[in-house]
Amino acid sequence: MASLSFSTLLKTRDYLHKYNLCSVLYTHGFVNRSFRARLSKRNFCTRFRGARHVLAKQTEPQNYASVMYASSSSSEDITKGLWTVYNETKKKTEDSIPAICKNSVNPDTIFANNEMSLGDIEIYGFDYDYTLAFYSNQLHTLIFNIARDLLIAEHNYPEGLRDYEYVPDFAVRGLHYDYPCDGWGLHPVPDEEVIAMYDGIHVPLENMSDFYGKSSHGHTLKQFMDIFSLPEMTLLSCVNDFFMRHNIDYEPVHLYKDVLRFLFVARPDRYICYGEQSHAVLKKLKEDGKKMFLITNSPLDFVDRGMNFIVGKAWRDLFDVVIVQADKPGFFNDRRKPFRRVTETGVLLWDRIHKLEKGQIYKQGNLYEFLRLTGWRGSKVLYFGDHIYSDLADLTLRHGWRTGAIIPELRQEIKIMNTEQYVHMMSWVQALTGLIETMQVHRDPASQAVVQEWVRERDNMRSQSKEIFNSQFGSLFRTYHNPTYFSRRLSRFADIYMPSISCLLNYDFQHTFFPRRTPLQHEAPFWPNIRPADGRLDQD
Repeated sequence: MASLSFSTLLKTRDYLHKYNLCSVLYTHGFVNRSFRARLSKRNFCTRFRGARHVLAKQTEPQNYASVMYASSSSSEDITKGLWTVYNETKKKTEDSIPAICKNSVNPDTIFANNEMSLGDIEIYGFDYDYTLAFYSNQLHTLIFNIARDLLIAEHNYPEGLRDYEYVPDFAVRGLHYDYPCDGWGLHPVPDEEVIAMYDGIHVPLENMSDFYGKSSHGHTLKQFMDIFSLPEMTLLSCVNDFFMRHNIDYEPVHLYKDVLRFLFVARPDRYICYGEQSHAVLKKLKEDGKKMFLITNSPLDFVDRGMNFIVGKAWRDLFDVVIVQADKPGFFNDRRKPFRRVTETGVLLWDRIHKLEKGQIYKQGNLYEFLRLTGWRGSKVLYFGDHIYSDLADLTLRHGWRTGAIIPELRQEIKIMNTEQYVHMMSWVQALTGLIETMQVHRDPASQAVVQEWVRERDNMRSQSKEIFNSQFGSLFRTYHNPTYFSRRLSRFADIYMPSISCLLNYDFQHTFFPRRTPLQHEAPFWPNIRPADGRLDQD
């Protein structure tokens, strides 16, 4: 589940500072008489505000001991008092929604995990697929259909599979697939079965995929991090679903390998979109005197057709170095593979490479040789890619380049987060969480019945807020309130991230990106709220 931005949380929090919630507690008999005698009403309110302000963690457990029921309060009075607090909090939350909605996030923003200045960047590097070349939604449908039909034609899979169509919103990136296990097709696996399968809710590390998300060396969980993996995941689920419905005994490992074999036979170059935006970025960099290079796993003929569409036949003039079929991530850590020059017709030459020349095309090679031949080292290089592992991880951890992640899904998720429906839902979930946290100290049956009703409402709303993004798996970036595995890797391996490379057009090349100082669980947010889109100081 995705979260509100920090600035949004601050704005939502403000009404709790302005609203005397303590008055309600005091008036309805929620303060012990002996404690009431020792403390003035104002002092009690001050102490009560030491507890969580619904949206800001500032809690000391001992403060809760001060909030207790009067011994003479009846169950009816207690219940009435709790619901009064609930209704007043809900009203204040709803009143704050218009102000929160004004603080929406610009989808064309570049977001920073680490402080980075473009003024320090002299060389810009790019991946090709989903970095310079973006594809229309029809491409995934095409990949799914071709791979499905090839399974039937060449591996004798049942004809009934043709009844399955691609479901665009079924899967999200970052999912893990445990291919030795029987699946549940297009339906969620019951929690009880998952717990029994893994002996609890913890998946052992030895089962997880390796550093690059691949299943190897005994690992059984393969992580799907590539955007092209969306039709792959959907096809795997559809075939699983067919076999289950028809009680066909099958080997899941064979299914996984068969689907993988036929996945990339489509022609993505026919489905390129937003080419003019990528061209504008490259042109702007060129005019500013920046050096540029392209390192992609795609073959020359594929890249050439796409770049001819995006830029024109002179596309090679924009790049100082072009490397195709690089075999990333091996390119970044394998010293053995030399560069080979490729002719216009795709013929590989055998001459030793002593210099990487502009206008030439090179195949394979390795980053160590690239660094030796170019001298492009360290933090003056910024490389963009869409695959967090294959494109960015080694560059960050081993070579000190700056990295930029292209996350196309980000734009749609931000648009959802900016809707009044989502803001309203998340604001109330956060406020209700605060009520539950505060009132859980009351252990009498009447109080617990009310609190448990709030818990059920919160659980239901959390599920709804997840389904807004994807009905099966929720947000790419959050699972309820926690960051997803994908999101954690993104924070670790990308200095900056954005929905598309075109976001660079909104900044000059001296701009410095600063990460937001989001509070840790033991910290209180006390700094001013500044909107990142326009830099204007909000007046609260």
